[in-house]
Amino acid sequence: MDSTLIVARLSPRDICHVEALFAEFDATDMPHRMGTVRRQLFHFHGLYFHIQDFAAPNGGERIEAVKEDPAFAKISQDLRPFIDPYDPGWKSPKDAMATRFYSWQGGPL
Repeated sequence: MDSTLIVARLSPRDICHVEALFAEFDATDMPHRMGTVRRQLFHFHGLYFHIQDFAAPNGGERIEAVKEDPAFAKISQDLRPFIDPYDPGWKSPKDAMATRFYSWQGGPL
């Protein structure tokens, strides 16, 4: 499994809008086409954390591959009023992806 983590800014008043947009998006076939097996959204003191888990080890590449898809472009556009870049100087959504520096996975209990 592979995961990506996107970090941005989100006002608490906009959480319900972002939640609704992702619920609508995730009800389509788009997550399946991207290889997404789980999405988790977190909010912490004005920060937004978006964890997306993929079945294969190429999640970031899968996101890049669908950037031109109308459904992906639509949700990206629809989220813009609610989610701000962590750093306004960032030019690409890829700039918002955190870099993993440690990972551990245990076996079944």
